[in-house]
Amino acid sequence: MLSSRSQALIERIREEYPDGRSALLPALYLAQKEHGGWLSAEECDQVAAVLGLPPTYVASAASFYTMFNREPVGEHLIQVCTNISCSLLGADHLLAYLSRKLGIEPGETTADGKFTLLEVECLGSCGTAPMMQLDDRYYENLCEEKVDQILAEVS
Repeated sequence: MLSSRSQALIERIREEYPDGRSALLPALYLAQKEHGGWLSAEECDQVAAVLGLPPTYVASAASFYTMFNREPVGEHLIQVCTNISCSLLGADHLLAYLSRKLGIEPGETTADGKFTLLEVECLGSCGTAPMMQLDDRYYENLCEEKVDQILAEVS
């Protein structure tokens, strides 16, 4: 459930826009951040109530955008782009490497809850492929050694 602080922040965000629909994505992002990186149906319903929107409208937006997780994720979310540019430059190899290193398949979370690994479509960094996003940060021009360094920094 959303804290009273988050509800107040969402109300403030809502006041910045002429229509509550315009405040939806920042409100969902705030709710997801507060709820440990994912959105439950309850959070979506609360966002809908604060913004004065139909719950189905909020739920459909949350399920449409890949930046919103509808199931629990690990403490750190790793998203590996496997679109054409990244794939041509080794993303499939890096995804397999991460999978072996973490002991999980894409779509799974490590037993300790530390990492969730996802294969995703384009993250918009084709010129610096292969790349991955770890939480809110992009890592580009990757190789196994860089991946090892990145994981060591957050472990």
